[in-house]
Amino acid sequence: MVKLTMIARVTDGLPLAEGLDDDRDIKDAEFYKQQAKAVFKNLTKGHNEASRMSIETGPYVFHYIIEGRVCYLTMCDRAYPKKLAFQYLEDLKNEFERVNGNQIETAARPYAFIKFDTFIQKTKKLYLDTCTQRNLAKLNDELYEVHQIMTRNVQEVLGVGEKLDQVSQMSSRLTSESRIYADKARDLNRQALIRKWAPVAIVFGAVFFLFWVRKKIW
Repeated sequence: MVKLTMIARVTDGLPLAEGLDDDRDIKDAEFYKQQAKAVFKNLTKGHNEASRMSIETGPYVFHYIIEGRVCYLTMCDRAYPKKLAFQYLEDLKNEFERVNGNQIETAARPYAFIKFDTFIQKTKKLYLDTCTQRNLAKLNDELYEVHQIMTRNVQEVLGVGEKLDQVSQMSSRLTSESRIYADKARDLNRQALIRKWAPVAIVFGAVFFLFWVRKKIW
């Protein structure tokens, strides 16, 4: 579990905030605090080869991240998952930058942001139970997967909608073309009927005309 939390400015090692932890369950608590301050002092000398580091010390491990000239450090049991330790520090970093970001460089006295302890304690409680954290991480992963599946499904639905629109447009086009072809077919049928029966009509007309003329003359 998380035993100690400290935040300091990298440029001069000035401590900015600290988790006011109950030291009764930490043997030689002051000794480890001095070690943490020594880590900050080394960072001011440029001894920060990595922005993330884990340093073993007795039964504990210091984990720290450096972001925006600020070092966020915590000390945990050796058995505490490193991934959770760094996630804990990330949560602190995000909130600290949000609340105090524009005052970090101008802070002149140690522990100028000691009120940040309230957030440290609240966040620390969330990370006490590693089983709970594993369940939360699993839930987040599942929610992410569900979101991805929903996205794919929406995309698929949209894809089907586009295809339906294309089919509808094609159907309308075919219907329109069918009407044109039907009209042309009727015209052709009329023309065929005219060509077929026109000679017969002409013959009957001629015969009828001759009978009429003959009747008039005689």
